[in-house]
Amino acid sequence: MYENIVLGIANEAMLTILLVSAPILGAALLTGLLISILQATTQLQEMTLVFVPKIVVVLLVVVIFGPWMLNVITGFAYNLYMSIPQFVTW
Repeated sequence: MYENIVLGIANEAMLTILLVSAPILGAALLTGLLISILQATTQLQEMTLVFVPKIVVVLLVVVIFGPWMLNVITGFAYNLYMSIPQFVTW
């Protein structure tokens, strides 16, 4: 019985982590791909050319999606705290 509770919490936590990190990782991946294509076509192999646009795009994504990400995390924490009495058995 306790295994089901722990696995359910772990499943919900992993889903929340994937949901929250998806916009940041997707934007960084897309930016890196576009910069790599630009470097391949122009044969510029400057390493800072990759990092600066990624940092700017990730910062913009956090600013845009930050409230939604915070809402998802606080919703998970709220549901976890509210379900504590159900987990405690006498």
